[in-house]
Amino acid sequence: MTKKKVVVIGGGTGLSVLLRGLKKFPVDISAIVTVADDGGSSGRLRKELNIPPPGDVRNVLVALSEVEPLVEELFQHRFANGNGLSGHSLGNLLLAGMTSITGDFARGITELSKVLNVRGNVYPASNRSIVLHAEMTDGTIVTGESLIPLEKKQIKRVFITPENIHPLQNGIQAIEEADLIVLGPGSLYTSVIPNLLVPGVVKAIQKSAARKVYICNVMTQLGETDHYSAADHIQAIINHCGVALVDDILVNGSPVSADVQNIYAEEGAVPVVVDDKRLHQLGVSIIRDHFVIERENVLRHDAIKVSKAILRVSK
Repeated sequence: MTKKKVVVIGGGTGLSVLLRGLKKFPVDISAIVTVADDGGSSGRLRKELNIPPPGDVRNVLVALSEVEPLVEELFQHRFANGNGLSGHSLGNLLLAGMTSITGDFARGITELSKVLNVRGNVYPASNRSIVLHAEMTDGTIVTGESLIPLEKKQIKRVFITPENIHPLQNGIQAIEEADLIVLGPGSLYTSVIPNLLVPGVVKAIQKSAARKVYICNVMTQLGETDHYSAADHIQAIINHCGVALVDDILVNGSPVSADVQNIYAEEGAVPVVVDDKRLHQLGVSIIRDHFVIERENVLRHDAIKVSKAILRVSK
């Protein structure tokens, strides 16, 4: 029987968590990963070597890899000291090195995928770095993915430069051939939407006959989605990209414990309210269940349960 083809689009920790669960199912996975990161080790390598930021790609490669735990730990190892090495993860350096050897970031990812025995395909949203900008409701413009949430202002819109950016054709082909397209989970304005702003990506999603699911974050995010309901997340995607991008939204239907809420409240985060009526008005169906795990006072999606739920709705 032919495997279902699933394309997952996003970045950040949430994407990696989902992929660790999804790879346990008999599906053909393609991950399209943001290249807008400009902070930490990724930002330094991006600036010094003029390559796309490797951090989000590194996490996705590890999530989809089938290697011994020690090899995974080695790939994720971050140097604590050393002149020039401090703060860099070994995986980022290996991606930078493979890009230098092959002369191409996307090809470097492909070659490293073989070394890590990656289950699926990992594609950068573009083969060039993207600069993310945000226009706030007060009219100010903030440049840099890592700086946008730090402003702690309400975002009106985000946009990318350079304008002549191109999508990776393998990524577009994966979208065109997909049976299921998944957006998120991850930071709405700095992980999910930047991928959609790459010319050609939205058009391919809109033309696709695949079922399209948005995995909504359980909590709001300070400086990005303050006071946002689930429908506000969908409306933001519509405002940036138009309609026909989301058929279903996956939301958590169980209460978050008071202890965990109190911890998140210290970071200005509260549970995302699911406003059924507005979601239905936007033409979006709701997938609701107990989808989160509370571990050491941190919320994570239950990757196995989420994977089962989204695979059920795929065509």
